[in-house]
Amino acid sequence: MTVTTHPAYRSTPGPLHAILLAGTVPLFLGALLSDIAYYQTYQIQWSNFASWLIAGGLVFGGLAALFALVNLLRAQPKTGRPLVYFLLLLVTWVLGLLNAFEHAKDAWAVMPQGLVLSAVVTLLALVASWIGLTSLRAGGEQ
Repeated sequence: MTVTTHPAYRSTPGPLHAILLAGTVPLFLGALLSDIAYYQTYQIQWSNFASWLIAGGLVFGGLAALFALVNLLRAQPKTGRPLVYFLLLLVTWVLGLLNAFEHAKDAWAVMPQGLVLSAVVTLLALVASWIGLTSLRAGGEQ
């Protein structure tokens, strides 16, 4: 029997965490594409689509951030990759919430701030998912 000083933790997400994390990207991407369509056509329904997609992205992203927080609390040391991953998810969620508030305005008032926020949130969700779903190479630090 081997005794370790630090309990083992998963550096990559489990199946449920991975599903929640991977769900944030298409939802926020769909919101960005809806905002682009609204910017080009000014059909108000595209703004409504974006609002619902952002809400879904916030649900998935919030639950993924909760899993990341638990992973961070279990990690030893509490720096490096788990910390960066959690902070990226947290910033993504906060900016996504601001984007939801922006999209709650009258449809004509959404542009261009809503489009810019959607682009930033989508990029952050993509980076967070990339970091969260890739494993470290052999010999790398946690």
